[in-house]
Amino acid sequence: MGFREYINQIDEKGLLRKVDVEVSKKLEISGILKEIEPTPVMFNNVKESEFRVVGNIFCTKNVIASYFGVTPVDLIPLLSKAISERSEPEIVSNAPCQEVIESNVDLDKLPILFHCEKDGGNYISSAVVITRDPDYGQNMDFHRAMQFSKEKFATRIVSGRHFHKFLEKNAELDVAFCIGNTPNILIAGATSVDIGVDELQIANALEPIKVVKANSVDLLIPAETEFVLEGRVYMEKKHSEGPFVDLTETYDVIREEPVFEVKKITHRKKAIWQALLPGALEHKILMGMPREPTIFKKINEAGVKCLDVNINPGGCSWLHAIIQIDKKTEEDGKMAIEEAFTGHKSCKHVFIVDKDINIYNPLFVEWAMATRFQGDTRMIIKDKEPGSSLDPSAEPGTKMTTKIGFDLTKPLVAKGKSYNKANFPKVDINKYF
Repeated sequence: MGFREYINQIDEKGLLRKVDVEVSKKLEISGILKEIEPTPVMFNNVKESEFRVVGNIFCTKNVIASYFGVTPVDLIPLLSKAISERSEPEIVSNAPCQEVIESNVDLDKLPILFHCEKDGGNYISSAVVITRDPDYGQNMDFHRAMQFSKEKFATRIVSGRHFHKFLEKNAELDVAFCIGNTPNILIAGATSVDIGVDELQIANALEPIKVVKANSVDLLIPAETEFVLEGRVYMEKKHSEGPFVDLTETYDVIREEPVFEVKKITHRKKAIWQALLPGALEHKILMGMPREPTIFKKINEAGVKCLDVNINPGGCSWLHAIIQIDKKTEEDGKMAIEEAFTGHKSCKHVFIVDKDINIYNPLFVEWAMATRFQGDTRMIIKDKEPGSSLDPSAEPGTKMTTKIGFDLTKPLVAKGKSYNKANFPKVDINKYF
């Protein structure tokens, strides 16, 4: 299913709100999206652009699971299988993303949003970025980009990521920023896999897609994406980037980042711009969820039966992981903690719960902490080690942080009061009201 087809589908189901009055891409659209998230919204009358804007499309696990026709608990096995059983997408010569070709680049004509008052400029936050290295092949990832002229961005390239390694090696790279994509492409772009793996093959394994050669650069891109910004990123050409709201809903610092020069824009007829609110639910779910399979895999490989993982929005969908296990030995909780930190090295706090705890309901998790946890025997405090640069409390410059694991599982044998919740009778409420 293409992005356009999905938008039409949720519109037919009455799930898409529409704003027909004139709205501005500066502060107004982002404010509306935040106010009514997770409800999807289409903006049909953007003051500064002829193009429509849509946002809040994939804000929850339930929505993403529904897209794939599965339940939320099935998402980890689904993504794990797609990573291990990648497949080549079909290559086509004609594609919707190239119905219109703009050689005279003017970024001001696009509805690139100015999200929050202290932002450094208009930002692209929803693009999957495709590039290629002569030795490793294609790579797809997320990189935000701040517009500073009619044809140029400063794009944030995180050190250590595959794109950064490609850029260090080659000094400059052809790129394609693709905006307006379905969850299989978005999730694949957010996965962490070995260098040399083409994430478009993961996307195709999740749901078959078609790809086409970009118009002016030697890259294969999703055929049904709404917009493609083609050009070149330069390691030595730098421009200030930021401030910008990151995953923790706090402002990131200003840095000197590589320049992305746009040389051609292609798009679909009546193209729809996909907005992605920084630090909001959709940003969180797309960034955190692809890390869950790595935790799941590490814990199971260690011999502990992991049932599900939730890198939850309350932990910025990055710094916390709530993990459900089927406990068989008293050491399972602590083993799961250690493996979770191995599976997601940016994680700061890990919570291990039993199979009777709903990891998607924070009240259940807090109840487990209140009734099943003792800090002197069930808590693991790790010496300071590298955490996440997104964490404002981490040591500046080094991102060193203290990591803590909480074993909230009940003892296999209770020595006092029961650890189990009482069950109330089940009744058919319609009989009474």
